[in-house]
Amino acid sequence: MKEELAWTKFLRNLLIMVVGSRNRPQLRRPTWIIVLISIVCVFLVAAYIYPPQTPKHSACYFFSSQGCGTTRVEVPKAVARELTDRELESRVVINEILNVDPAKTRIPKVAFLFLTPGSLPFEKLWHMFFKGHEGKFSVYLHASREKPVHVSPYFVGREIHSEPVGWGKFSMVEAERRLLANALLDPDNQHFVLLSDSCIPVRKFDFMYNYLLLTNVSFVDCYVDAGPHGNGRYIERMLPEVEMKDFRKGSQWFSMKRQHAIIVMADSLYFTKFKHHCRPNMEGGKNCYADEHYLPTFFSMRDPGGIANWSVTYVDWSERKWHPRSYKARDISHQLIRKIASIDQSPHYTSDIKRSVVITPCILNNLKRPCYLFARKFFPETQDKLIQIFSNSTLF
Repeated sequence: MKEELAWTKFLRNLLIMVVGSRNRPQLRRPTWIIVLISIVCVFLVAAYIYPPQTPKHSACYFFSSQGCGTTRVEVPKAVARELTDRELESRVVINEILNVDPAKTRIPKVAFLFLTPGSLPFEKLWHMFFKGHEGKFSVYLHASREKPVHVSPYFVGREIHSEPVGWGKFSMVEAERRLLANALLDPDNQHFVLLSDSCIPVRKFDFMYNYLLLTNVSFVDCYVDAGPHGNGRYIERMLPEVEMKDFRKGSQWFSMKRQHAIIVMADSLYFTKFKHHCRPNMEGGKNCYADEHYLPTFFSMRDPGGIANWSVTYVDWSERKWHPRSYKARDISHQLIRKIASIDQSPHYTSDIKRSVVITPCILNNLKRPCYLFARKFFPETQDKLIQIFSNSTLF
């Protein structure tokens, strides 16, 4: 109010100074024009230097950069997308499972889920690994091509109903779920490890057992690959439930706690999305491999804090080929096993233009720990050397 009165007084004084009193002699017409122009110019200069400060008068002020309207322009916040019915149902089920404390068992077991075409070439090595720890583990075999021949009693009668599995096809994910379903029938199984026929242990059983059961996370490999072999595999048919920003990649060789195994079995929404829209030979010539994307994306969306973002199964992708490095008998040494067992950060090789490598430190319970309990890919010819190292080394 004081500022408005001062402004009015300023204009009145200005007119008196320019025009003068009423008794002033009449000015000639050119003089009047000059006076009027002077008044307008002074008015404009004063208005620019002393703009009104109250919101009421400044809203439509001539020199205002905002023009007419409210003094403060509110930027509308992005409205969250309305969830579909299936998304709501999925979230309710998943949240309920996560909020229920796991059932306590007298002796929790680790379930070993072997995904193999037939007989396990490293069955003798696994027998040595399991021996003396009966009651703390269980074994399940999914043999997709032929009936296995066993050399260890730990594997006899442990085959489950199996279906053919094709490399890179969704049948790989279906086989993983089939193994999980059979293992979940045993309430004592509290952790579930997926392994292939080319996997070996790189630690002793007790170390592995404590490593998995004394933490409350699942070891699901998960990272962002912005390149053609990562986000480049995404298609918009996954919308609205899966957006590109949610798309993740990771190794299929997981190790997960019971809660997460149940969630995987309960999931229908995302399982179906990836079954139909993440497969080889898709539209536009894209190739998507669900075993590398389904679980990393699913857990990144639904329980990102519940996974460790690395796999406990070592694999060497440093050559950046379609398949990881394979180890033959000439490669096997005590030094190799020690090197793998001592790695404490997990590298992820991306396919972006810069060929970036994403490094994930292996931290458990706020401590940096070794990353790996198992390793692949090893040729069957390496078993004798591995058994010798396993028998004589305290490293495992």
